[in-house]
Amino acid sequence: MQQFILTIILLFLSMFVSQAQENKENLEQNVITITVVNALNNTGTINFAFFDEDGFRKQPLFAKSAAIEDGISSVTFLNIPNGEYAIICFHDENENNKMDFHENGMPKESYGTSNNPMLMGPPNFESSKFVVDNNNVNLEIKF
Repeated sequence: MQQFILTIILLFLSMFVSQAQENKENLEQNVITITVVNALNNTGTINFAFFDEDGFRKQPLFAKSAAIEDGISSVTFLNIPNGEYAIICFHDENENNKMDFHENGMPKESYGTSNNPMLMGPPNFESSKFVVDNNNVNLEIKF
């Protein structure tokens, strides 16, 4: 009887481990590629910030910078878990690693967000969010 119970427990454990491994593989396969297609010039870099809703505009989950060639800049984020996310990027022309603003609060440097919403004021998560659900995502952002 003990062997039977042990066999049943091992069977359930192997199924659990198999399912956990499959879920891990699915999470690791999500690749997000973001491309800015209309930078005004090739000076500086494009800085990309990858957010979830809780950290939107405060603390990115990931951040990358990329050079600009012929007005185009692209980055790829690997192993992204399933969920809802948003991207904010800006053209850091003077390469000071921050977005510069005029005295009246208007941005000096071009910026954009995922989904390319036309908003007055700062971007918000709802209009910028996209879903990652066991799939690769390619986003094109326009300034």
